Amino acid sequence: MTRAVESPQIIGWSHTTFGKRPEPDTEGLLAAVSANALAHAELPAEDVDGIFVGVYNNGFSRQDFQAALVGAGDERLSRIPATRLENACATGSAALFAALDFVAAGRGRTALVLGAEKMTGVPGDEVGDILLSASYRKEEAAYGSFAAVFGAIAAAYFERHGDQHDVLARIAAKNHRNGAANPWAQIRKDLGFEFCNTVSDRNPLVADPLRRTDCSLVSDGAAAVVVAAPDVAARAARAVGFRGRAHANDALPLSRRDPLEFAGARQAFGAALGEAGITLEDLDLIETHDCFTIAELLQYEAFGLAERGRGRRVVDEGLAERDGKLPINVSGGLKSKGHPIGATGVSMHVLAAMQVTGQAGDLQLPRAALAAVFNMGGAAVANYASVLERVR
Repeated sequence: MTRAVESPQIIGWSHTTFGKRPEPDTEGLLAAVSANALAHAELPAEDVDGIFVGVYNNGFSRQDFQAALVGAGDERLSRIPATRLENACATGSAALFAALDFVAAGRGRTALVLGAEKMTGVPGDEVGDILLSASYRKEEAAYGSFAAVFGAIAAAYFERHGDQHDVLARIAAKNHRNGAANPWAQIRKDLGFEFCNTVSDRNPLVADPLRRTDCSLVSDGAAAVVVAAPDVAARAARAVGFRGRAHANDALPLSRRDPLEFAGARQAFGAALGEAGITLEDLDLIETHDCFTIAELLQYEAFGLAERGRGRRVVDEGLAERDGKLPINVSGGLKSKGHPIGATGVSMHVLAAMQVTGQAGDLQLPRAALAAVFNMGGAAVANYASVLERVR
């Protein structure tokens, strides 16, 4: 038996469209996916043993106590033990991993995992300041925005390995091309390489050398999964197992590490593959955290697709394209789909689960037996990696 069969499994999910949504707060967003996920899993609300909520917030709303908001939005869930997790942009995966541990430890047989964020309700400059809290303010506040942190990382990479503007534009173009087929994506449009590679009024520099098309979107949205113990999952209509998963951390201050190495990402991804007993060659797709195009490029190197400083080889050879050797971000990634902070990690697992069960619609790949997910918080500080496969 594989670990995927023996471990907690995903038996249902739900996902809103991402973008500027009508719900005024996370209460409405959480309610929008909780009932639908339970219905998809065919699990009555009274059979849920625990609720795990991923919401970053940190100033997007004055209302916090996010775990309790689930019951406020759906009275049936108001008396089920609920816990809120936060781990920067990896908040959704933190909630999911906590739920998996809860079920694996025997503390419960089922858990509802919810990720949500309402980002568009505050002015743009406030959004930038809120997101800067995912950096080390004591040393990095002068950057002024989280985009500028990654702009500095990109500039350092260019200085060390040569100009990569075209490479970043090709990553952006790939993800927007993929996202055009994603019904949940915030931008469902193939922007093309030339647009992504040209600074213009519609694609200005955000944090040199990063252009708007190099940066993920400010988004509202929510996603949910239901996880269950194997005996419960055996009665479900579908079951997706975790062949391997790992969580690794790196130092928060950029001054204490090489920010171009993404060492924590390398550790988490390698550990997940090791636990799964597979190599890169066995994977059929990866959903990865392209908060900025430079992040996806550095992840190519961290995952072992290319040597350090040679990530452009993945782009030049088309390895990550939909029809390439290892498709990456077939969903459109954060670049096209959007990036509501707390929802992102859960969303990525939903998209991967849909692929391995053959239920991804227009996004479906011809072969999707093993899918990897990589979600990170901060500049590769909190790193979560999973390998998913269909159990039934």
